Amino acid sequence: MALRIAALKERAPGENRVALTPETAKKFAALGAVVAVEEGAGLAAAITDQAYRDAGAEVLTGPQAVAEADIVLGVQAPEVMALAGAKPGALIAATFDPFRNGDLVAAYAKGGFEALSMEFMPRITRAQSMDVLSSQSNLAGYKAVLTAANVYGRAFPMMMTAAGTIQAAKVFVMGVGVAGLQAIATAKRLGAQVSATDVRSATKEQIQSLGAKPIFVEDVAGIEGEGSGGYATEMSDEYKAAQAELVSSHIAKQDIVITTALIPGRPAPRLISDAQIASMKPGSVIFDLAVAQGGNVEGSKPDEVVEKHGVKIVGYSNTAGHLAADASALFARNLYNFLSAFWDEEVGKPVLDAEIGDAVRLTQGGKVVNERLTTA
Repeated sequence: MALRIAALKERAPGENRVALTPETAKKFAALGAVVAVEEGAGLAAAITDQAYRDAGAEVLTGPQAVAEADIVLGVQAPEVMALAGAKPGALIAATFDPFRNGDLVAAYAKGGFEALSMEFMPRITRAQSMDVLSSQSNLAGYKAVLTAANVYGRAFPMMMTAAGTIQAAKVFVMGVGVAGLQAIATAKRLGAQVSATDVRSATKEQIQSLGAKPIFVEDVAGIEGEGSGGYATEMSDEYKAAQAELVSSHIAKQDIVITTALIPGRPAPRLISDAQIASMKPGSVIFDLAVAQGGNVEGSKPDEVVEKHGVKIVGYSNTAGHLAADASALFARNLYNFLSAFWDEEVGKPVLDAEIGDAVRLTQGGKVVNERLTTA
C-alpha cells in the first residue's frame, strides 16, 4: 500500500503559511506517495484547493486527510487531537519550539507519534537545503527592513533634488545570522548607509562583503561567541560591557535599528535598553525580529507599534508569515528535501539516518528521546 502524506491547515493565530505546496505535492506523488491536504490549507498563502487537485493531491476535510496517514506535515506542529486517525507511529515533520512546548512534546510521545522538529536540523552542509530556520529567517530579514522603511517617516536613499539634498538613512543591524545578512543586503539595496555587529568576530568579513561597516570592540577577551553548529552563544562579561558601550554610542546616531539575536532554547538576549532608546533621534525606528522570543529590545511587543521617547519599536510574532506565499514555498521545499533525501525505494518511505534523524527526532515509541530535551 502506498505511503500516505497529509498536510493540515495551520491553526495557530496569525499563521498564514502552509507546509505543502502544489510543487512539493507533485514531487511526493512522483516518489510513489498518496498526498492529501485539508480544504483551504493554502488559501492564506495564495494557493487554491484546485491548484492542489491539479498537482494530484486529494483535497479533503482535516480528519479525512489525516486518516491512515504515515507522515503529517506542518509549519507549526498540530495539536495531538488533530492527528486522530493517523497511523500509530506516524512521522510528524513540523516546527515544535520544543524548549518552550514541553507539554506538546510529551503529548506526542504519549500519542505514540514520531515528532520530527525541523528547528533541530543540524547546521551541516548536506542539511542546508532542509533548514527551515534559515529559509524563513532570510525572508524575515528582508521583511524587517521593508516594514521599518514603511514606519520610518523619511526616505532611505540619498536624494539630490532641485530643492536640496536628502541624506541617506543610517541603518544598524544587530546580529549577523541569516536574517541579519539579508537585512543588510536589503537596506543597502534601498540606498541606506548600513552598519552591523555580531558576537562572532568571523562575521566581520561577511558584513564588509555586503558593503556595510562592521561595529566591533577590539582587544577584549570573550569576543568569540560562536557556539556549536554555528549558533551564537553568550560572551564574557567584560566583552559585553565594552560592546554595550560601543553600541550605545553608535545607536544614538542611527535612524533604523534591526535586532536579530536569538539563542536556541533560551529567551532572546536583551540588546537595547530603554536608556539607549532614549538616546535615539525622535522619528527613529527599531524592528525587533526576536520579539516573539521575549525580544531584544526593552518594551517591544509582538504585532504592536510601541512608541517610546519618540522612537517607534516594531516587531511581528511571525515575520515570515507576512510573506506567506514565498515562505510556504521555501518551507515546503525544506520538508521535501528532508524526506526525499532519506527515501528508500524498496520500502517506499523515508528511513532516517543517525546524524540527522537523531538530531531532529523528539519522540519515538512513546518516549521523549531527544538528548537536548532529556538532558535539559
